[in-house]
Amino acid sequence: MSEQQRHDTEYGKTGFETRAIHAGYEPDPTTGAVIPPIYATSTYKQDGVGGLRGGYEYSRSGNPTRTALEGNLAALEEGERAFAFASGLAAEDTLVRALCRPGDHVVIPDDAYGGTFRLFDKVERAWGLEYGSAPVSDIDAVRAAIRPGATKLVWIETPTNPMLTIGDIEALAAVAHDAGALLVVDNTFASPYLQQPLTLGADVVVHSTTKYCGGHSDVVGGALVVRDAEIAEKVGFHQNAMGAVAGPFDAWLTLRGLKTLALRMERHSDNAERVVEFLTSHPQVTEVVYPGLPEHPGHAVAARQMRRFGGMVSFRVAGGEAQALAVCDRARIFTLGESLGGVESLIEHPGRMTHASVAGTDLEVPADLVRLSVGIETADDLVADLAAALEG
Repeated sequence: MSEQQRHDTEYGKTGFETRAIHAGYEPDPTTGAVIPPIYATSTYKQDGVGGLRGGYEYSRSGNPTRTALEGNLAALEEGERAFAFASGLAAEDTLVRALCRPGDHVVIPDDAYGGTFRLFDKVERAWGLEYGSAPVSDIDAVRAAIRPGATKLVWIETPTNPMLTIGDIEALAAVAHDAGALLVVDNTFASPYLQQPLTLGADVVVHSTTKYCGGHSDVVGGALVVRDAEIAEKVGFHQNAMGAVAGPFDAWLTLRGLKTLALRMERHSDNAERVVEFLTSHPQVTEVVYPGLPEHPGHAVAARQMRRFGGMVSFRVAGGEAQALAVCDRARIFTLGESLGGVESLIEHPGRMTHASVAGTDLEVPADLVRLSVGIETADDLVADLAAALEG
């Protein structure tokens, strides 16, 4: 066992906040630096042919800053290994190529993130992969969507984007495994702080680390965290062979963000609850979608498998698409923009923005839907901004 592995094993017994700050990197033995350096290098001097220092030869294959991030993510998700990528979609594509072959079949959510749908529908299908969709909240529907012998992955989001549907990870893992498939969980909305799918039976966790893991809207990245060594070997080979890896500065920014993840997620959740309380009583709002509401169909499952209910909120308005667009345009503290999970609050119209790729399909989102990524500003200011936007 290496010194770093001993270090991470020691911190593996500690609480989440401690792991977030310490796992993946031990202070530099020469300088004592408590933060990993940004190793802005493409290659490494070898001590003779094949004599690698620390296993590094070329930064596509490995970089110490990226290694620190991957160690940290593995500790936070309680996985065997983690792999950092240039984006969430790069992570997804690499995973599919590592675990599937042309002719295989994958089940995806019937309200999947638009980019994930586009990847499967326009890219992976052209490669020869087949897919079907099912609501992640309906265990029987997911089971029915599986093709015996052909389905290799059951791919879920929980909560989903943007409808915040909740899937029972433990139950879905059992369904997938009974069919000889693996369960993949996109944990982007929840983050490792609020939910740890591998501990509930999932085989792979996907993150767009651009979102809550990075947390400051200043980096694009993705990650895979896997539960066992066999999957890790396949993913590691494809990560190197395909090459869509996180650069050292991106890895450093993401690792910096993870150190405050617990604090931020608590504030995101606090503020989202205040926003939801306001929206549920507003006459122009016809529906509020938030797993923390007792009337949410997935509330009981979310309460069981999540620490809190997060910072994502969706709602529908009485005036249809025209009012939804107007609310997005009139908001001021809520910035009109795509993405989510940053310290600043964002507002968007999924039908015209993040989910435009599913327009006209079975995955199309309601035209009167508005999605919020509730940030960590003063809650009273966020409520006042939404009140003004709704009232015109």
